[in-house]
Amino acid sequence: MQSLWCEEDAAALEDNSLAMRVYTSRLLGSEENLVMHGGGNTSVKAKVQDFFGNPLDVLYVKGSGWDLKTIEQKGFPALRLKETKMLADLEALSDTDMTRQLRALMLDPSAPSPSVEAILHAILPPKFIDHTHTDAIVTLSNNPRGEEILADLFPDCLILPYIMPGFILSRQVNDAIKVTDLSQCKGIILQNHGVFTFSDDAKEAYENMIELVTRAEDFISENAKPLATAKNGPIDLQDLARIRQAVCCARGKAQLAILENTADAVGYARLDSLKDIALRGPITPDHVIRTKRIPVIIGNKPEQGVPEVAEFVEEYKKYYERHSQPHQKILDQAPRYAVWRNSGSIAFGSSVSECTIISDIVRHTRWAVQTGESLGGWAALPELDIFEMEYWELEQAKLGKTPAIAKPHAGKIAVVTGAYSGIGRACCNSLFADGAVVVGIDINPAINDSLEKDGMLGICCDLTDDQAMTEAVEQVVAAYGGIDIAVCNAGIFNAGEYVEDLSPESWDQTLSINLTATQRFMSTTIPYLKFGVNPSLLLVGSRNFSAPGRGAAAYSVSKAGITQLARVAALELAAAGIRVNVVHPDAVFDTELWTEETLNKSAKRYNLSVAEYKTKNLLKKEIRSQDVGRLLSVMAGDVFAATTGAQIPIDGGSDRVI
Repeated sequence: MQSLWCEEDAAALEDNSLAMRVYTSRLLGSEENLVMHGGGNTSVKAKVQDFFGNPLDVLYVKGSGWDLKTIEQKGFPALRLKETKMLADLEALSDTDMTRQLRALMLDPSAPSPSVEAILHAILPPKFIDHTHTDAIVTLSNNPRGEEILADLFPDCLILPYIMPGFILSRQVNDAIKVTDLSQCKGIILQNHGVFTFSDDAKEAYENMIELVTRAEDFISENAKPLATAKNGPIDLQDLARIRQAVCCARGKAQLAILENTADAVGYARLDSLKDIALRGPITPDHVIRTKRIPVIIGNKPEQGVPEVAEFVEEYKKYYERHSQPHQKILDQAPRYAVWRNSGSIAFGSSVSECTIISDIVRHTRWAVQTGESLGGWAALPELDIFEMEYWELEQAKLGKTPAIAKPHAGKIAVVTGAYSGIGRACCNSLFADGAVVVGIDINPAINDSLEKDGMLGICCDLTDDQAMTEAVEQVVAAYGGIDIAVCNAGIFNAGEYVEDLSPESWDQTLSINLTATQRFMSTTIPYLKFGVNPSLLLVGSRNFSAPGRGAAAYSVSKAGITQLARVAALELAAAGIRVNVVHPDAVFDTELWTEETLNKSAKRYNLSVAEYKTKNLLKKEIRSQDVGRLLSVMAGDVFAATTGAQIPIDGGSDRVI
């Protein structure tokens, strides 16, 4: 592992200990083989003035919720150092009381809660303390010969057996350093947990960490075998959707299912020893909060209902019964990731960011498990130790709090056609705001770059090209694991085309895009919607389906056609739990169809101002794209869970329709 220390960057920070602490923390956080997604913690001791101007020794320690990769000075709450150290001398201290006492010792009560390792940071005398969960050293400690290997590699370190983080770990270290000369140690290695390095000099503390990790990496490089790899093959996307559905049912809410089928993920999924090594436990107990103790292993061809998921749930209940105490409450029993035989691994979560975290941990786990096995054996901590971390008092306390209200489409997957602008774009934004991941499909190539948020994806596609459309839908399922919401919005409108003068080309084009492509899109998405969560198929119609206007024959016929198509689909798909509904907008003027010239021309025809023309309905209300988008999102959710075959106008009240 290479040191990232830059003398020029560091020189500007020498007079500011906290700024230097931020700098080296970010160096550590930028290396995922040291810390991942909020893991690890750092601190610095400093002198400040209290509110009354008196000198005060404080400990700046990483705050809860901050990631070392991006931490700022405000991510380090300041604690009174003397009193924080005194906590380590207590005979007993519950985690709840520890948390309360640490908050009481904060100089700024509005700052983030300090790390649960704050007491440990306080009792270590050096100024700068660095703590990581480095893969290399943890992998070596998860070995039948772990103690021997670590003792040989790190004669200049204090090596301690695993113990739960928090107060009892602080007590263990406090007792150990009373009989150890820390000035002769480059670090403290906590087996199955991680590494502490320290110094009064920030660079030395950081580079000690790099040196210790490099020793472990060099040992592994010289003695371990390469990871198993295999070429990925075709994925049965309906099987992926089936797996996702089973996990969503087990979790009781929608979840994304993000597949990783890289060469090493597939190689791992094809190991003959998979069921043995993958089910021994996580590489470090910290991961259990994200991944649970073990994954679910799913066969190459999942059966109806995916019985492996049901078996996982039952085994989890037994695991809980083996170790639980009367005061504890069982967590949900659904797996957080799967190893899909021959296909790779699948991360399950309510958002892309959650799945990314799980996927990263799984990738590191694959490496550590196979590396450890090739070094003579892979041995996770006993099941009870993992359970105690998963059901840690601080985690259980969260169950008693009022849960945050989840967004209505959290964990759901939506696909919208005609998504670049107008109603389609507004629908994408509304569904995304309500928690769904959203894929927008449009013929405009700019769609690829217009949906740039994490959890939004744009696909350029001509929906009249059956092959391209099928590939676009398959891309959605491959990216997120299924489809729950499909919105058929793409369409064109050519005004002023009277029946007598309507060209065959214009007629064919309008029906091809508005009606035939809608039918093809429905046919392609329905097999995946059948595996969806509260699946909803929505079609954007028009007032013209029942109240056509002159010069709009092709458009009016196409909208009447998709309305009838939706009615038939509602009859056919109800047994599969798929709701099919239609919205009928009218006079939505903030779309690309309506230019300023067109608006002025139309308003003049009615002898109205543009403002009057926009509100030419019974409620005198202007209908905007976002109004339609919000309606579509609501209709896709639980509010309309018992509604199918409906046609809902959003036109401010049209006397012609009424």
